[in-house]
Amino acid sequence: MSTGQSFYITTPIYYPSDLPHIGHGYTTVAVDALARWHRQAGDDTWMLTGTDEHGQKMLRAAAANGVTPQEWVDKLVTESWFPLLRTLDVANDDFIRTTQPRHEERVQQFVQALYDRGYIYAGEYEALYCVGCEEFKPEAEIVDGTGPFEGLKVCAIHSKPLELLQEKNYFFKLSEFQDRLLELYRSQPDFVRPDSARNEVVSFVRSGLKDLSISRSAFDWGIRVPWDESHVIYVWVDALLNYATAVGYGDDPAEFERRWPAYHVVGKDILRFHAVIWPAMLMAAGLEVPKGIFAHGWLLVGGEKMSKSKLTGIAPTEITDVFGSDAYRFYFLSAIAFGQDGSFSWEDLSARYQAELANGFGNLASRTIAMIGRYFDGVVPTPGEPTELDLRVQRTVADAATAADAAMTAFRPDEAISAIWTIVDELNGYITENEPWALAKDDANRERLSTVLYTAAEGLRALAVLLSPVMPQSTATLWGALGAPGELTAQPLREAGTWGQLPAGTRVGTLAPLFPRVEQSA
Repeated sequence: MSTGQSFYITTPIYYPSDLPHIGHGYTTVAVDALARWHRQAGDDTWMLTGTDEHGQKMLRAAAANGVTPQEWVDKLVTESWFPLLRTLDVANDDFIRTTQPRHEERVQQFVQALYDRGYIYAGEYEALYCVGCEEFKPEAEIVDGTGPFEGLKVCAIHSKPLELLQEKNYFFKLSEFQDRLLELYRSQPDFVRPDSARNEVVSFVRSGLKDLSISRSAFDWGIRVPWDESHVIYVWVDALLNYATAVGYGDDPAEFERRWPAYHVVGKDILRFHAVIWPAMLMAAGLEVPKGIFAHGWLLVGGEKMSKSKLTGIAPTEITDVFGSDAYRFYFLSAIAFGQDGSFSWEDLSARYQAELANGFGNLASRTIAMIGRYFDGVVPTPGEPTELDLRVQRTVADAATAADAAMTAFRPDEAISAIWTIVDELNGYITENEPWALAKDDANRERLSTVLYTAAEGLRALAVLLSPVMPQSTATLWGALGAPGELTAQPLREAGTWGQLPAGTRVGTLAPLFPRVEQSA
């Protein structure tokens, strides 16, 4: 049953100068599936995504294209990032842009609060800076250049030369929060997940924290420091605050009280910002830290992390145009253990599409509805007394629903789908074992045939409900063909495993293949 409690979940806000690739899509559909699950389970759910539009990198890109920074980000968001959400059937509740007045004004309030509480001071800074990361790099991420960059220091992530910057900046007293952060990780062991990410964060903080430069004065594309307009707020501080500004911090206390704190799902390359700097900033402001940070792994293509600059970036439409958005969502959420790195290949996608979606789930749905049409004039029959075979299906459905909810609660959509797929496998085996086409040849088996086809149809009803957060299009089509009452997304998800919810006498429709055969030559 529903807990009714708040479930606020966010993607990272994406840097729009990087065109969306399947790595961005992976994060977004994972968060969307988790949000859809909790929303359908009756929790007070809110999903946020958006774009991070300030910083030196964006300023330079706009200048290179002969437009203002605002014109540049408006074009990128409109032409690339809004369409991504439609392409992948993402049902976000809000989309925040860091150039929106609601964000800029609230960021200034937050930073002013830190200043007033004594956590910000003026100082000078000299360090190597990566424009691509928008970050002063720690020693661990600085390497010696090779080839054309021989003799230079380069970013270990972008493999591009670092810039030596010396500026008068404002600093946040991050070093004062080392012990409080370590106590947070100790007292809330699930604050950072998975364990590998938590261990990395704890080790980093134990090694010692330095105060953080939170302003820049060498350029003006950013949010002004409220007490010194010659400085703009460091883009990462600006960006992290979106999670609070989007739900009313500084302007709508009732909404903020309702939503905050949040769960954040991020790529592991930006884990430290979210698991170290962000909770420290919140502590300094006297606010609750997030409920948790989940760091997923990287998508690898040819053994390399997804990157447009290395020509490994694949646009989501390259997949959805061939296989559809449901297949995209299913593949990335089931084929990769969430929290670990995963490799993408067209061959694996195609094989899973055919075996699991077309032959497994799709064929199960098609033949069940076709047999109800053929043997019972399209009306779901009334079942007889269940046998052990029928009860086994009922137990599988109940167990799968319970396990899937536990997995989604633990931020493991891959394990949830694996649990749900036991129903697909059980029903396919059940139909093969009971042979309804053979039962239909003898009227003496009419009651048994009724029980078998009711069991298959009711199993499909449960599958449609449980899979709807992952594959919203195909499950809505199946729901309509089953003739099931009510809207699919209104079905109480945590009650999906309760047997007998599809009324006997329901009239089914026709069902075209949910996952038609595709031809792709990639």
